[in-house]
Amino acid sequence: MKITAFGASNSQNSINKQLANYALNQLNATSKELLDLNDFDMPLFSVDREEKGYPAEAENFVKKVAESDLIVISFAEHNRNFSATFKNLFDWSTRINSKMFGGKKMILLSTSPGGYGGKNALGLAENLFGMFKAEVLGSFSLPKFHENFEADKGITNPELQAELAAVLKSSEQVTGH
Repeated sequence: MKITAFGASNSQNSINKQLANYALNQLNATSKELLDLNDFDMPLFSVDREEKGYPAEAENFVKKVAESDLIVISFAEHNRNFSATFKNLFDWSTRINSKMFGGKKMILLSTSPGGYGGKNALGLAENLFGMFKAEVLGSFSLPKFHENFEADKGITNPELQAELAAVLKSSEQVTGH
């Protein structure tokens, strides 16, 4: 059983990477990997560039997805959409394999400093990922990250922690725990 998680942002201090890592550490698996999108830096997608071949970074990302049993993604929201870094990675990856998620189980998360918690980007993923053969087990949005999360404690709001725990419980069918 392998779980792969990442924050869909290239920020060095990504709050979404922190949330993804926190969720990953709540799950049981024989193998866990936290990805950093900075390791998948590549040119902006275009059909002209695609004619020259696929970036190795995109091929590596598609391979990591294929090797996973469960994927946890926490979405950064930029202007009510995915971050440009994630969108570019997603564009390249889905050109390599339009059904790249291949029935993979997923837990989708989001957070932001504001009260809406990145729900626009989360909603986009919830609506879109099924078309790329993802099976979304559940989703969770953490509003006001800096008020509700501490690096050494995790989610400090008991109601929000319970909400995340319920979503993570949906992964039991995959992890067996």
